[in-house]
Amino acid sequence: MRFKKILKIFLNVIFWCITAGIAALAALIFIYGHDLPDYKKLATYAPPVATRLYAADGSLLIEYAAERRVFIDFDDMPPQLINAFIAAEDQNFWTHPGIDTQGILRAATNNVMRALGFNAKFSGASTITQQVAKNFFLTSDRTISRKVKEAILALRLERSFSKKHIMTLYLNQIFLGARAYGVGSAALMYFNKPVQDLTLAECAFLASLPKAPNNRDAAVKRRNYVLRRMVDEGYITQAQADEAAAQELNINSGFTAQMEDAFQYFAEEVRRQLLDSIGREDLYNNGLYIKTTIVPELQRAASNALNKTLDAYNTGRGGDEKLQGAIIVMNPYTGRVLAMSGGRSFGDSSFNRATQAMRQIGSTIKPFVYLAALEKGMSPQAILLDAPIVGWKDAYTEWKPENNDKKFLGDVPLRLALETSRNVPTVRLVEQIGVRDAIDVAKRFGVYPDDMHDMNLSMALGSGETTLQNLVAGYSAFVNGGHVIRPKYVDYIQDRYGRTIYGGDTKIEKWSDDMLPPADDDMGPALSDPQSLYQLVSILQGAVERGTGRQAMVPGHTIAGKTGTTNDVKDAWFIGFSKNLIAGVYLGYDTPRPLGKGTGSYTAAHVFSDFMTPALANQKNQPFSVPDGLHFVRVNRSNGVAATRDPNGVIITEAFKANQGPNVPVATEPVVIHVDGETITQSAPTVGGVF
Repeated sequence: MRFKKILKIFLNVIFWCITAGIAALAALIFIYGHDLPDYKKLATYAPPVATRLYAADGSLLIEYAAERRVFIDFDDMPPQLINAFIAAEDQNFWTHPGIDTQGILRAATNNVMRALGFNAKFSGASTITQQVAKNFFLTSDRTISRKVKEAILALRLERSFSKKHIMTLYLNQIFLGARAYGVGSAALMYFNKPVQDLTLAECAFLASLPKAPNNRDAAVKRRNYVLRRMVDEGYITQAQADEAAAQELNINSGFTAQMEDAFQYFAEEVRRQLLDSIGREDLYNNGLYIKTTIVPELQRAASNALNKTLDAYNTGRGGDEKLQGAIIVMNPYTGRVLAMSGGRSFGDSSFNRATQAMRQIGSTIKPFVYLAALEKGMSPQAILLDAPIVGWKDAYTEWKPENNDKKFLGDVPLRLALETSRNVPTVRLVEQIGVRDAIDVAKRFGVYPDDMHDMNLSMALGSGETTLQNLVAGYSAFVNGGHVIRPKYVDYIQDRYGRTIYGGDTKIEKWSDDMLPPADDDMGPALSDPQSLYQLVSILQGAVERGTGRQAMVPGHTIAGKTGTTNDVKDAWFIGFSKNLIAGVYLGYDTPRPLGKGTGSYTAAHVFSDFMTPALANQKNQPFSVPDGLHFVRVNRSNGVAATRDPNGVIITEAFKANQGPNVPVATEPVVIHVDGETITQSAPTVGGVF
């Protein structure tokens, strides 16, 4: 009788405990269950994915991401990777409804024991589904309210989604250390391989990371624990576990290795442009595939050529500030930037001297001035006076222009004046054609800005400032038929689904090296006539072959270009090109000061040659295209007289327009000429050409 009474009391206690538990659970659901986040959006889960930057050859340059992530579908994950996470994190995953009752009782017991002072670990009993709920919607606070919300959300997730979908969410969202989110990114980060290629040991290692993602010291111990759990759950045999445990964890820098320093200025320029055009959210979280224009072998050659000269100059020199420089390489027809370095080392200074440094351009302005003269009909052999100018005034400043060699040559052909970069004949030429016309050509070609209103003589002689990038783009028009190009760093962009999208206001078209240059109609109206442009290119070719740019010569290849220095040689330039490749070099201190003896524009020309020599090593020589309507005559370089009448000295081939021809020689006696068999005597002419 007494036993029945005790049993009745016991059953009543159990009943009321269960009732109280149900009531408490109902109360908790009522309190916390009505304002939970909308979990249904996980049905179309599209996680933040890293944007990747690729070179023209498809090699990976860098990735941009707030969180490193590679999304992997469930069917693409190796079964042993899934089994490893289940064994380590939630062995009842495939059967529980979202919460693990046994795990909760075990955790509750452990936590009570710990509170009473016994040696027991704190346990949360979170299932994988609960971790999904927490990772997507909740904080990591260890509070009762958070745990209740987590459990409610887990139950709802299980009712709404399949186990495979929940596992996919989990394995793509979980943080696994070193800014890697999800197993796809972690596999690349730690082992430099896709998840499909992971070994059993590597799968176990990744499954060990959720508990302590940044504790590498415990990596082997944790990995072996996961292997033992996989044996306990029947996923692998003991022999397989022993074999995997015996393998070394070859965790390498792999995917996390820092990008080569040679590529960082280019990558940063792309990042900066894309931030302006597509915004931070798209760039860092939307998994874009960005195919850039950079050619790795050209980039390394350009960086090596620049650094070789900078290191040679800076070695042994005192002072905190070092000589800096920049180089940029383009396709002159498309504007594709094939290589670019903005300084000696991006790690030392991220300031990009190719795109951000505004510097006086010195004598590199002269081709635009001389093009203005050629456009007006002046012959390449028109005579300019190289003699002292006394009392010259630029605005209100009296100025006596000089040549670099401090000499005066008297009458010199226009070609010779530009090939040897003589200042005094250039001053006289600007006076003859007009300052405004001289500067307008530089503005037309994008070297000076359209809104520049300063039209004084010094601007026409190179005191104006621009970037190396603008200067190279302007020179590109000399060889591409006179068309403005815009420097282009990206060929195309695709979203995470492989759809080609737009970049900025212009659609980004794919380009391959075997394509022909764009048709003239696609490039817009020409900036100048083809005959004047060819005459200028021919003169710039002469500047390399026998003028100030001889250091830029590339054996076996036709090269044209122009040197440039500013006052006191504070800046040194060389812009040069073959038929299909153009490169510009700048050297100078960030705080302008003289470069000193032994350094000048010829040093910049030497950097150009050091780059172009390997860049063109495997290419056939291609002379510059000759437009219709020109005729060619052999002349004496020093006076422009036909070689048949003055064969002494250096003889060159000159390109003349239809109404142009060689100069006639200066003579002190009447000249006897023969026309159609008739002998005619005329007074002695003077050298003059058209002007």
